[in-house]
Amino acid sequence: MATSNTPFLPLLTIAIFLSIPLLSHSEPQLTLDYYKTTCPDFARIVTATVTTKQIATPTTAAATLRVFFHDCMVDGCDASVLIAPNSFHKEERDNELNHALPGDGFDIVTRTKTALELACPRTVSCADILAQVVRDLVVMVGGPNYPVLLGRKDSLVSRLSDVEPNLPQPNMTMDVIINLFESKGITVHEMVALVGAHTLGFAHCSEFADRIYHYEKNVPTDPDMNPTYAEALKKFCSNYTKDPTMSAFLDLYTPGKFDNMYYRNLLKGLGLLATDQLMAEDPRTKPFVERYAANQTAFFEDFAEGMQKLGMVDVKTGDEGNVRDRCDVFNTFRT
Repeated sequence: MATSNTPFLPLLTIAIFLSIPLLSHSEPQLTLDYYKTTCPDFARIVTATVTTKQIATPTTAAATLRVFFHDCMVDGCDASVLIAPNSFHKEERDNELNHALPGDGFDIVTRTKTALELACPRTVSCADILAQVVRDLVVMVGGPNYPVLLGRKDSLVSRLSDVEPNLPQPNMTMDVIINLFESKGITVHEMVALVGAHTLGFAHCSEFADRIYHYEKNVPTDPDMNPTYAEALKKFCSNYTKDPTMSAFLDLYTPGKFDNMYYRNLLKGLGLLATDQLMAEDPRTKPFVERYAANQTAFFEDFAEGMQKLGMVDVKTGDEGNVRDRCDVFNTFRT
């Protein structure tokens, strides 16, 4: 899953997403109308802010999906990834795996929080804002609509050390990735549907360079990659060591539209990331890739269900968290 000023080039991009597990403790009491009396214009304000931002910066949808995924997979959907780095503590965003999180994903949350604070001060949590904003953005770019339960509290901690054990990485085996998702309560078919978020966004050349330049000692290019596509990527990324911002679209053909083209590409060897292409080959995931490639409605239904589930992973309620005044800092400075 880059910032808004990263150059977009005519190849493919990334984005990354998952599904939701049942909580390890008691089921949180979230509701659809949580802000009905305390912030009645909540949904309208979010939609208006999202619409303005997405029109001005079309990469916002992919960026925010990635931020949402990185937040929910690490200690739950609690806005812990939004805490800005500082010189006193190492937060989640200090981890190398979060360094390339797109700036637009944070900016849209900040804009929405500012608008909501003017209408209903100290009422709406940043975790709820992120969940609602992501849904509205998915709909804006052609994806499925789905209900968003509300009532999350914002985390009281954000730890660098929690990131790496909880996020999938390009060099992981399918066994490791499946186990990671299952540890969050996410099934294999939900995982495949959520990774379909890669129909939007881009990946830096450094994230797939080993597939095209250093696959094996005597086989420089991954044989599972379409050879024509691989050669184009080699030329395109030839200067990536000097320019780390170089990136390619995850979906070669419709990188700005939420559709099932990502899965159709995988079946043609046009998966950008090794873990993505592996889903089209592993017998546990391949049937779902084929299903979604053939049936966009099925993909939309399962993605919507998966996003609802992902949005409930280890959410904080009651005194487990609070409502931050600003999304990028804790209310009380930690000593």
